[in-house]
Amino acid sequence: MQIKSYISKRYSLLLGFSGWFFLFSLLLRLFFLIWQLNDLDLSIFSLIRILCTGLAFDIGVLSFLFVISTFYLLLIPQKLIGSKLDKVIVYLGFSLTLLIFVFTFFAEITFWEEFKCRFNFVAVDYLIYTFEVVQNIHESYPLYVLIPSMFLITGIIFYYFWKKHFFEETFQNKTAFRFRLVNFLVSILLMLFYVVFVTNSAAEWSKNRYSNEISKAGIYSFFAELRNNKLDFKTFYNSIADEEAFKIIRANLKEDNAAFLTNDFSIKRKISDSLNANSKPNVVFVLIESMSASFMTEFGNQENITPFLDSIANQSLFFKNLYATGNRTVRGMEAVTLSIPPTPGQSIVKRPNNANLYTISNVFKSKNYQCNFFYGGDGYFDNMNAFYGGNGFDIYDRGRGSILSDAIKTKRYNIDDNEVTFENAWGICDEDIYNKMVKVADENYKKNKPFLNFIMTTSNHRPYTYPSNKIDIPSGSGREGAVKYSDYALQQMFAVAKNKPWFKNTIFVFIADHCASSAGKDEIDVKNYQIPAIIYGQNLIQPQKVTKLCSQIDVFPTLFGQLHWSYTSNFFGTNVLKKAYKERALIGTYLKLAHKTNENVCILSNQKKNANYKWNPISNHLLLLPENKSKLFETIAWYQTADYLHLNNKLK
Repeated sequence: MQIKSYISKRYSLLLGFSGWFFLFSLLLRLFFLIWQLNDLDLSIFSLIRILCTGLAFDIGVLSFLFVISTFYLLLIPQKLIGSKLDKVIVYLGFSLTLLIFVFTFFAEITFWEEFKCRFNFVAVDYLIYTFEVVQNIHESYPLYVLIPSMFLITGIIFYYFWKKHFFEETFQNKTAFRFRLVNFLVSILLMLFYVVFVTNSAAEWSKNRYSNEISKAGIYSFFAELRNNKLDFKTFYNSIADEEAFKIIRANLKEDNAAFLTNDFSIKRKISDSLNANSKPNVVFVLIESMSASFMTEFGNQENITPFLDSIANQSLFFKNLYATGNRTVRGMEAVTLSIPPTPGQSIVKRPNNANLYTISNVFKSKNYQCNFFYGGDGYFDNMNAFYGGNGFDIYDRGRGSILSDAIKTKRYNIDDNEVTFENAWGICDEDIYNKMVKVADENYKKNKPFLNFIMTTSNHRPYTYPSNKIDIPSGSGREGAVKYSDYALQQMFAVAKNKPWFKNTIFVFIADHCASSAGKDEIDVKNYQIPAIIYGQNLIQPQKVTKLCSQIDVFPTLFGQLHWSYTSNFFGTNVLKKAYKERALIGTYLKLAHKTNENVCILSNQKKNANYKWNPISNHLLLLPENKSKLFETIAWYQTADYLHLNNKLK
């Protein structure tokens, strides 16, 4: 009893901190439970499962802290215990650790508000792009309240530990080296157990996604995603023979005007058009930040926040049943530029060795087009400059000193201060980036050079700020205002373009990168992947509403079909308007990969699991169905072949 008492007092501060962490983690978990109460299938059993699973992951978080703390307590000589050096290290270490954990709890609440999940790979990315993230937080939240609150909470907890003599017991009690060694070794073994055997996906025990996310621990999730930023398909997902996978995909891509160029594991083919038109209209392609289909009146919205898009939809080739491939901008970029399903893990836009791929720029450059990429922020963010610069686009961005690699041969142009009227954390407002695009279009027109101008917008993004007195919703008041301003800026750009000599020979393509929110109670929230897509060309594109189920990856192949171009394709997307087109959508969440055909949704999970569902578009819920081998193999084939081509450098 004397030894146990001795040890507990020496480790009292560490044990006390652990108790505090368990309490706050429990309160945060209960807070999320109340927040999502209407979306949870809550029962006594599921509540106990959530709390017990959460406790297990909380222990995993503490295991890492225990290793550091017990290592220090092991090394410090007994004669230095309670010395000034010991006190400085303990006080400082405790205070910093406490502040970091308090900050993490605050950060988890704001992250949940935006993404409805615990820290994931987005949080890992945000750690890299500190400028944009810090600015966004500064512009989105009252830091003058949050920061003092964090320090106040930290101070109160510190005072409690001091008042209850936790520090005093730690500094005044000593224990034998062998007992300190045992404690350290036990901590090491516990940590290794979590590192080797406990994956973050172990928390995914429920069909309800919110239950799974609340069961996790934010810090544990963060470091799990840091480790798993790239996933090998065959290691983590059910697979079939490559021969079978490519046989299925080539059958899906088969068209009367498409001839495969090789018989090996490839989808490269020659697309021939009987008209083989030599027309070279300019193309202005706008990838609109977070423009969900549900924002448009055409899809049932009654708030009238997209009047321009709604008006032009009826004059365009308008896709009424099109789905984004993912829930991040880089996924949208990957889909439209490479015309490829979302491979598991990080987007190809952010992976190494992603230059000189076969992209839409190759098709345009074969027709002697000038390809330009416009972004209102620093294109270093999300690796955009490296990707587009390495794949044939000249870059126009708001760079802050970052430079292109010497290996990238395209040009980069900075957007100057005198071209900017409004700027927030993510970049200049949409009006400013469109004005820059129009200037470059004028220059290309004077050179008699057809152009593809690819614009990535930023205004429809938290903190939802934009120039004042443009629309009837105040800047910074919320998503609806940002959506309406984004629509307004498109209308202004269109009005300016109409007076340009190049307008009548220009096609405008408007499509979202992803929805404003993609999270829901099901593992894939299907409705929150539906986005609008519009192809407009005065006297160039025949207006039509397309109700066929399709994907972002089909937009450019459909455009090329409208232009009657013959070209080489290494794309998974096809012309939606062809009779042979097979309806499907490919959507993913970084770990979950889905294949939608009509109301059937087959989902692959990274634990080599799959599930087959019927989707109810009214309730937006998935009803589990028996396994369908044909659907499963087709789903596997889409993702396995995409992963194979990328890993084996066959997208070059």
